Amino acid sequence: MITINIDKAKAIAHDKRREARSAEFAPLDIKATIPSEATAAEAARQVIRDKYAAMQTAINSATTSDEIKAAMP
Repeated sequence: MITINIDKAKAIAHDKRREARSAEFAPLDIKATIPSEATAAEAARQVIRDKYAAMQTAINSATTSDEIKAAMP
């Protein structure tokens, strides 16, 4: 039987979550520096922040590996 260390699984999930978040932010980071696109880019960035904040909460409250998997994109 395989035993999963939930704390380590959560840490791995958080690393993957951070990588995915960074990838989504990358194109918006450039647009945020363009004055005519900055407002729209910041609004899009906030949507991403909210999405990954909810994901972080779900990962933190997970008690099984299946719950962690369900929280991931």
